Amino acid sequence: MGISIEVDNTNFATEVLKNSHKKPVLVDFYATWCGPCKMLKPILEKLVQEYDFILAKVDVEQSPDLAQTYGIEGVPDVRVVTQGEVKPGFVGALSEPKLRNFLGELNLHSEVETDIKELQNLTKSGQFEQAKSLLDQLFHKYPNNVTIIIEAAKFLVSLNKLEEAKKLIETIGEHNREFYPQLKAVKALIHFKEEAENPGDSTLDKTYAKACTLTLSDNYEQALELFLDLVSKNRKYKDDAPRKAMLAIFHILGDNHPTSKEYRNKLLNLY
Repeated sequence: MGISIEVDNTNFATEVLKNSHKKPVLVDFYATWCGPCKMLKPILEKLVQEYDFILAKVDVEQSPDLAQTYGIEGVPDVRVVTQGEVKPGFVGALSEPKLRNFLGELNLHSEVETDIKELQNLTKSGQFEQAKSLLDQLFHKYPNNVTIIIEAAKFLVSLNKLEEAKKLIETIGEHNREFYPQLKAVKALIHFKEEAENPGDSTLDKTYAKACTLTLSDNYEQALELFLDLVSKNRKYKDDAPRKAMLAIFHILGDNHPTSKEYRNKLLNLY
């Protein structure tokens, strides 16, 4: 966990330059009248609770000399300071996922992300009581954290508590649009679970249910092969469900994942 401080001409050398030898410092040059600054501030304040860095906030109107020294032409302008050296960061407001990627590029790691990986490992190994305990701790420490809510929904899916999972993801407001791909992936997992638990009688139904089961066990290539075969045999099956299932897996893996690219091309070749 990091700290957040207000900085001006009197303490910049100590709080920023000197302390940057201990841990990275993000300097947020902002103005009180700036709309994007107001959007960025709460996200930075949230992330400094998870990552081990110092957030130094500089009001450019109160410290014009600092702004001039570092060539601040527009706000918000975030600079990165390590070992006493001030380097460019980014200008303008970034979404939370993009900010997390930015911090990752600085080799900073979130306590939440570390705990979530542990949660996922516990769930996969069937240690559900330990996973539930860790999840409770995360909710207590980081209430209203969307990433944790999404992981909790995934955990409920693994326990086959699908209605509870649905209700949980419904609590995520529409303003959290940057999390839309993750939400879509959770909804897909719920669908896969429902289909795997209730296979039909026809050969197509059983194949579809098997592909859903493979998806839930992370056997994505085998699942994609079956879904692709279903698309080639009957594109109208379940209102184009196999193709939609493939697209859902692409969301889960990420569009840039090699498997996503490979099977997206295979799918396109059928049309």
